Amino acid sequence: MKYNFGNSQKRRIYRHFKGHRIKWGITLIFLIAFYFCLPRKLFENPYSTVIESAQGDLLAARIAQDGQWRFPAQDSVPHKFKECIVHFEDQHFYYHPGFNPIAIVKAMKQNYDAGKVVRGGSTLTQQVIRLSREGKERSYLEKLLELILAARLETRHSKDEILGLYAAHAPFGGNVVGLEMAAWRYFGVQPHQLSWAESATLAVLPNAPGLIYPGRNQQELRDKRDRLLKKLYDEKMIDKQTYELSLQEDLPGKPFDLPQTAPHLLQNIGKKKDGQRIKTTVNSNLQSRVNQIAARYYQEYRQTEVYNLAIMVVDVETRNIIAYVGNSPTDRNHQKDVDIIPAPRSTGSILKPLLFASMLDAGEILPNTLVADIPTQIAGYSPKNHELTYDGAVPAQEALSRSLNIPSVLMLKEFGVHRFYEQLQHFKLRDINKSPNHYGLSLILGGAESNLWDLCRTYAGMSSTLNYFNLHQAKYRTKEFAELNWDSSVTRDLGEEVFNKPELGAGAIWLTYNAMKEVNRPQADEAWRFYDSSLEIAWKTGTSFGSRDAWAIGTNSKYVVGVWVGNASGEGRPSLTGVGSAAPILFDVFNLLPKQKWFATPYNDLEEADVCSMSGHLAGEHCPVVKQWIPLNGKKTTACTNHKIVHLDQAGYQVNSSCESVDTMLTKTWFVLPPVQEWYYRKIHMDYVSLPPFRSDCEGSGGTYMDFIYPKENGKIYLTKDFNGVVQPVILKAAHTSADARLFWYLGDKYLGETQTFHEMPVNAGSGNYTITVIDENGNEIRRSVTIESP
Repeated sequence: MKYNFGNSQKRRIYRHFKGHRIKWGITLIFLIAFYFCLPRKLFENPYSTVIESAQGDLLAARIAQDGQWRFPAQDSVPHKFKECIVHFEDQHFYYHPGFNPIAIVKAMKQNYDAGKVVRGGSTLTQQVIRLSREGKERSYLEKLLELILAARLETRHSKDEILGLYAAHAPFGGNVVGLEMAAWRYFGVQPHQLSWAESATLAVLPNAPGLIYPGRNQQELRDKRDRLLKKLYDEKMIDKQTYELSLQEDLPGKPFDLPQTAPHLLQNIGKKKDGQRIKTTVNSNLQSRVNQIAARYYQEYRQTEVYNLAIMVVDVETRNIIAYVGNSPTDRNHQKDVDIIPAPRSTGSILKPLLFASMLDAGEILPNTLVADIPTQIAGYSPKNHELTYDGAVPAQEALSRSLNIPSVLMLKEFGVHRFYEQLQHFKLRDINKSPNHYGLSLILGGAESNLWDLCRTYAGMSSTLNYFNLHQAKYRTKEFAELNWDSSVTRDLGEEVFNKPELGAGAIWLTYNAMKEVNRPQADEAWRFYDSSLEIAWKTGTSFGSRDAWAIGTNSKYVVGVWVGNASGEGRPSLTGVGSAAPILFDVFNLLPKQKWFATPYNDLEEADVCSMSGHLAGEHCPVVKQWIPLNGKKTTACTNHKIVHLDQAGYQVNSSCESVDTMLTKTWFVLPPVQEWYYRKIHMDYVSLPPFRSDCEGSGGTYMDFIYPKENGKIYLTKDFNGVVQPVILKAAHTSADARLFWYLGDKYLGETQTFHEMPVNAGSGNYTITVIDENGNEIRRSVTIESP
């Protein structure tokens, strides 16, 4: 029934308030003061930075800024500790409004009768207030303030929340604050794993935290614990067997060390999330096993004075970091606290797959396009292969799998340093931040620096691009190269679906990974005894100049693993290589992971084409043909020019219509390389046959059949002295298509001599500019301008 106030009743209420304005005003002021008396944030203490695994296990923690081990409060208090603390400190906790008048009166009477403080009447809620007002002088006024604040706290938080505040801020001896830290410090377990005896021990400690020190006050601590256990038994919180077994448990002994399973990840996270508890994406079991691998290899490598290494494992689909080893378990003298993973280091050969994929995607090479592998000098820069040998010409994907330097430099020269630099910026390789001219062609051989984090992110982006394309009807996403993630509460935004590739096409990535799957595994290297040939991964190693950095990065459809080995100080070691030092770790880590199927073929971004089986170019009219998958842009590449039609006589000489009847000519297709490439190529490919010379009576048989190997055009030659101070000659080299050709050498107008079969000519000359001329028996001539500087 609706009740309506009459006018007379309203007047009476009005007169009542008017007559008691002071009383109601005071009441209102009191209520407002009561509401606002409690700070919005009760505790201002700094907290430890704490990281947990994806499974909730403690990975590592860092002491708070005030030197206390104080973990951020958890969402709940374990049942055993909750019962223990309530029965020990405040049995009426769930019934009082923040203070217990009866307990206060009894405490005052007992203290008065004893003439000293023998009992406290504070509730757990009051103790929370006291802990938050740490450092305040103890007085009756302070006790009154605590009582008021406790009552206000009860109106703002639930009982369980108040218990949580107490458990997170109670002192447990020394610089140990809070239940969670106490459980780790004194029992080496998480709070929910505490037994009844352990929970009872910790429940009595805040009342007398000095009792915890090993070897002191042990009997007093045991007596307190046992009395609490007896109370729990009497209250039927535990049964008789549990009570009797609990009495037999030992008290804490030597303090336990906190888990430090991922100390460098903690260091990384602490820069952004200091004083917070972060549940990471790390898999605790995998992290522990990767730590064991790191420790094992550290013990092995330190014998050769290599002291540092780093390992990271990334989930391709989510970009979550599932294992993070920032450094080896070395000592302070070898910078054990340095997190290597974000540190810039020389890249060595680790960028070569990115160049290969970029050129495939742009339609500038095909997988087996022959690339020159000959002594090369470009604007004073002379790259060398690691083995100091030359193949003459080598298929591009073989050059990648064998990590040949000269083909990579020539590919970069063709693609363009500025263009490749821009591609690396799209991959967000942040340490490659100088101008392209600063790096030059050395960019592909370790002239730049990058870090393990960015490189793993790049390979994860490529693998995810390929996976998504195959699973989503040939579509891409706009943010595939998103940042890696260590926070389990975060999900990376990988962008919107699009049909146009944002970076690299799936076809180019797949072809690159196929080439990387064939990375050369030298039989002479004993490290390969660890490798499981059934592991299908695309992987690449790298070794920086001076053997300062050893890299290995590998990927399958699910995971990316990155490894760096070296010295944080930058000192090189002759034994340090990507193949011998980093690759064994890479394969051991992959062996911990579930095996995955190889990447599906992205047919929608590939085209089957006729390719020359010998040159790797699109097949020309006279080529032997093989079918091969190529990127869609591969159709833009040039057709093979290495196969030529030649006319021969019965003796095998080249002829033409000036010296041989057309009817008697034999017409053949011949695979021909430029002279310098041929000179090195035929040493390795015994089936290669040089183009035969023209018969001597043929007219118009001229042509260029020779070239310089050394020196290069406009090159500078520096003469040196031997140990006796004698100036040493420079050795000039040339190649000719005819194995028996005789070559005649001139330095300016001075005749130097002739060579046959092996065309090497020593030259002594003073400083100056010279023209070197070489003529063969048929009058073919080549020239080269050089500058010689003599000491």
